[in-house]
Amino acid sequence: MKYRKLGRTGFEVSEMAHGLWGMSGWSGSSDKESLSALQLAVELGCNFFDTAWAYGNGKSDGLLGKIMKGNSGKRIYAASKIPPANDRWPALPSYKYRDVFSSEHVFKYADLIRKKLRVDTIDVLQFHVWDDGWTDEPDFRSTVEKLKDGGWIRYFGLSLNRWEPWNGIKAMRTGLVDVVQVIYNIFDQAPEDELFPACQELNIGVIARVPLDEGSLSGKMTLKTRFPKSDWRSGYFGPENLAQTIERVEKLKKILPAKMTLPKMAMRFILSHPAVSTTIAGMRELEHVRQNIAASDAGPLDKNLLAELKKHRWDRKPGPWSD
Repeated sequence: MKYRKLGRTGFEVSEMAHGLWGMSGWSGSSDKESLSALQLAVELGCNFFDTAWAYGNGKSDGLLGKIMKGNSGKRIYAASKIPPANDRWPALPSYKYRDVFSSEHVFKYADLIRKKLRVDTIDVLQFHVWDDGWTDEPDFRSTVEKLKDGGWIRYFGLSLNRWEPWNGIKAMRTGLVDVVQVIYNIFDQAPEDELFPACQELNIGVIARVPLDEGSLSGKMTLKTRFPKSDWRSGYFGPENLAQTIERVEKLKKILPAKMTLPKMAMRFILSHPAVSTTIAGMRELEHVRQNIAASDAGPLDKNLLAELKKHRWDRKPGPWSD
């Protein structure tokens, strides 16, 4: 496992981070398997874990807290997220800041998350949605400053809306934001345009999420793939998205180097960008943990392959099916 600095936090974090969403919101998960995967990740050098209260109403925070307690001799970094009070994803300009992240709401969930993680101070606490129109709200600044000054959190971050990487740059320039989390993968390359240069200028850590496009870049899906209605992916890979996604994945398979898997190429693409601090992989199975950590060990992709992958950029707009 290789490590990078998480921006100005100074944290030396593993290039491959462990994401816990699939351990509470997707079909086929079991706590026993999840805990085994988390433990193996720790043993193989993963030290950065991404969770959120919305992942099972604190369930994933609790799983991570158990792992952290069982590995108290190791420095494990926990990043969690405050859910929007209006329970709406993504944030829209029409929503009022006070209805989404009032001080009372933020501190209530910060306390709940601390208890689940079994810590006094959260390493990185993020707002789970964001709209830059809220940046000048006085309560935004006062809330973040109180979180930091009161020892509730070490650093603050924003989880940016799907396919809106520009929608957070204004907040970044306030000095309050230490970390941003954004969708970045072979298809979704838009963060390279404005967000990544701003992060490098301001020394803000970048957590790249959705490295496998919610599973399509695993290369295992087909036109016949279906998910249970209780699984979020049943909507994402519905009629509006599945066919065109599979078509694009098949084109990627045609340029896949010999002896390289599609997931490994996808992970290495992300880690080839110097602005990226870490990328979140959902790893419920032990073999997934081993495979993803191997992507860090392999290093950046060849520049010629990177240039070819740039041609597979897919600029999309959020829709009801993608939220």
